[in-house]
Amino acid sequence: MFSNYLRVAFRNLWRHKGFSLLNILGLTIGMSACFLVFLYVKFELSYDDFHSKGDRIFRIVTDIVNPSETLHFNNAAPAMPVAAKRDFPEIDKALRFDPGSILIRKGADIKIQEDNMAYADSTFFEIFDFPLLKGDPVTALREPNSVVLSETSAKKYFGSANPMGQHLLLGDQGDIGTVTGLMKDMPENTELKADFLVASYSGAADSNRDKNWGGFGDFSYFLLKPNTNPHALEKKFPAFLENHIGKFMKENNQTYTYILEPLKDVYLKSTRGGTVAGSMTNVYVFSIVGVFILLIAGINFVNLTTARSTERAREVGIRKVVGAERQQLTGQFLGESVILCLIAFVLSVGVCAALLPSFNFLAGKTVSTGIFHHPSYILTLLAIGVGIGLLAGIYPALVLSGFQPIVVLKGRFAAGTRGLLLRKGLVISQFTISIGLIVATLLVGFQLNFMRNQDLGFNKGQELVVDTHGDNHKDALKDQIRSLPGVISVAMSSNTPGSGQMNAYSIIQNQKGEMQVCSPDLFFVDFDYISQYQLKLVAGRAFSRAFGADTTQAMVLNEAGTRMLGYHHPQDAIGKNFSQWGRKGKIIGVVKDYHYQGLQEAIRPLSLRIEPGGCYEMSVKVRPTNLKGTIAGIEKDYHTMLPNWPFSYYFVDEAFDKQYRAEDRFGKLFLYFAGLAIFISCLGLLGLASYSTVLRTKEVGVRKVLGASVGGIVRLLSKDFLWLVGIAFVFATPITFILMYKWLKDFAYRIDIWSAWWIFILAGLGALAIALFTISFQAVKAALANPVNSLRSE
Repeated sequence: MFSNYLRVAFRNLWRHKGFSLLNILGLTIGMSACFLVFLYVKFELSYDDFHSKGDRIFRIVTDIVNPSETLHFNNAAPAMPVAAKRDFPEIDKALRFDPGSILIRKGADIKIQEDNMAYADSTFFEIFDFPLLKGDPVTALREPNSVVLSETSAKKYFGSANPMGQHLLLGDQGDIGTVTGLMKDMPENTELKADFLVASYSGAADSNRDKNWGGFGDFSYFLLKPNTNPHALEKKFPAFLENHIGKFMKENNQTYTYILEPLKDVYLKSTRGGTVAGSMTNVYVFSIVGVFILLIAGINFVNLTTARSTERAREVGIRKVVGAERQQLTGQFLGESVILCLIAFVLSVGVCAALLPSFNFLAGKTVSTGIFHHPSYILTLLAIGVGIGLLAGIYPALVLSGFQPIVVLKGRFAAGTRGLLLRKGLVISQFTISIGLIVATLLVGFQLNFMRNQDLGFNKGQELVVDTHGDNHKDALKDQIRSLPGVISVAMSSNTPGSGQMNAYSIIQNQKGEMQVCSPDLFFVDFDYISQYQLKLVAGRAFSRAFGADTTQAMVLNEAGTRMLGYHHPQDAIGKNFSQWGRKGKIIGVVKDYHYQGLQEAIRPLSLRIEPGGCYEMSVKVRPTNLKGTIAGIEKDYHTMLPNWPFSYYFVDEAFDKQYRAEDRFGKLFLYFAGLAIFISCLGLLGLASYSTVLRTKEVGVRKVLGASVGGIVRLLSKDFLWLVGIAFVFATPITFILMYKWLKDFAYRIDIWSAWWIFILAGLGALAIALFTISFQAVKAALANPVNSLRSE
């Protein structure tokens, strides 16, 4: 009996090859896309969830409130973890982790600027589960300048030799570092990424770092003892701070607030960022898109399956006459539907395995090394496929198996309106999702284009940046490079646009004449920086060598800085007093606001000061002609003047654009998956249009005999489907508007969605055009058919 049903199932599939192909193809694409999205979402949610003590690990972050603003730092003062561990028995272990860059030398040949490194306390391997292949996790980072290498770093510096006990020279002073541990390469799904760990903290109570309550550079973590309530611990911090630095806060007119962030929330949920940062909003968006794609594919499958089910009414009647029971017929229809889904499941597994490397590249990270490494995920996909098959088979199984055979065999069976309404409702759902995805894709594209083409307020073209590491010969190097024929100008600064900034405790005279405590961002610059980047002065003057006091007693603010101080006009700030990091003087100029950070961030108050000793980065404006020769000349001079440092460079526009890579990847992924969703919708519409045309073959023949034109026939067969798309547009518009409005709120500078109303109209027209193109193929074919053949058909 079972083999007979199986034979009948495959016979029916083969008889209707076109519809079977549409069903399998649509479901395969939908399941494959959903599975890849699922892998991405699971990977994003997995950051730092592999630590066995993860539910007890918390990052310490700081809010600093002063009269001007509230600063939200993602770290804590270096003294805080040490003092808190000593004062609170609830804290099991404390850790400071400081990612950075360091010069590494080994012998005369190996000289590398190690950028993927971090300084860490000795408790690092006791708190986090990063396996050590060699060395003791308790003592590996106990002694100052102990070094723990990843497998990748060990091969880079020592090849296949055993690195344990070997020595490396650390930093420009050449401190001797001893390799005390070898760890496995850290996984990608961690925000504490490093290949080279250096123990720089001795933990001695009298060390300068352990007494530093004013600096903020280290990421700090607590491992709390079991059953400790982190919120109860937070409530003890104000008294703790008052005890340790109450006088310090009062003198500086600032208040510190320490907050504990769960480790597992740092990557996706923290608004303060970290070494790497994800977006929970994007995770939600991709999750929704993945579900929508699978939903569209499932709707297609249900639509096409139920649409063709009525053709088998006579088969059901004959089977009942010869003795088939209802449960047998139900099993037959459900089985056929499930078989189709199983075929789609097998194909989707193969598609996912083939596309995974490309998907990893598109995502910008290795979300999975192979789908067969996740057997539970594959079983979940199988369950989804079987579920869709059962859902699609329920209608024909229950409805058709309940027909009275005498009625069906006499030819009086007619399809009811319930199945038609169901199919129309599903088509509306499909195109509501598709139109929403078209709108969202356009808005994402326009937002990314807006960010890339926004006036940044400075000239970033052809600006090459070289790190001088503060070498004593950097000024001589600057003069030497300036003389190269391909170089237009050279400037020095502590930071360049897009590369970060410092935050400086300052006291500046405000509009009321009071000395206001504030913390503007700070760039140390030389006399050439403002002209080099073509910053626009809106009041006062730029730094000038003609004024000797400019080197120690002058400050330039941006417009945001003057607004923070209450000045309605930038000119009013000129001549006002300031005190900042041991320097006192007057404000001499105000520059127009410029985006020294990415457009995700609002422009903050910024101060510029001449400070030669703090300027490490050399900006070189080069001519576009013979760029390769100019860079070679810069490198030659660099090696001559700074022989102890490896040469490296980057362009400002490239560094600035790096900040948009996450958004670019999001936009591309969204575009591809939205395209797949629309394609699947079209497959379903094509199948339904084809089926509808077949049902109306005789009607079309009669109309043509009576003189109907080809255009009239096409309109007749298309209008019902186009109305459904129009209804879908009405539903999609408000839903998509609300969702995209919330997404755009994450950007400090964004397009105005209210002014982008035309995008919704364009998306609706696009969906209509796509639907019309899809339907018209079958409609035109039917309209051009010979009516004689149509009227002969049974």
